[in-house]
Amino acid sequence: MMILAWQATPAPAAPQTVIKDQVVLDKLLGKHLFALQWISWSHFGYVEVVYGDGTLTISGSQESRKGNDYVRIDGVIPEVGTLYFKFQGTIVTRISHINGGRPCRRQGPMTFRITGKRKYWRLKQMDNPCDGVTDYVDVFFQRPGR
Repeated sequence: MMILAWQATPAPAAPQTVIKDQVVLDKLLGKHLFALQWISWSHFGYVEVVYGDGTLTISGSQESRKGNDYVRIDGVIPEVGTLYFKFQGTIVTRISHINGGRPCRRQGPMTFRITGKRKYWRLKQMDNPCDGVTDYVDVFFQRPGR
């Protein structure tokens, strides 16, 4: 009788984050307020940006106080620049009056950027891929408790 040893295939390593602006990296690290305009501009969610093994990761969510609406983000940040950071991962939104109330998933490369005098990075790809609306997905400079 022959017994075969099973070996798990290791997960591919996340790419090293390219840091083009150290000041922005310092501003980006840690916990931040997070919002989608359909949910609330006064009751924020949170994201956390962590740096480990040469790679930045970001994850978090905002949940509505009433109903089941939410926005969730999870992925890596392959590049940080002066007015932007690139994102590779998943953003899922669920808003009761958009896309028939079903979750909408975005995957792949995306960019968050600062424009004008805004105090947040906004998702550049604002067109909701599941419905004909514009989503404002924002990661604020402000950290909770400040």
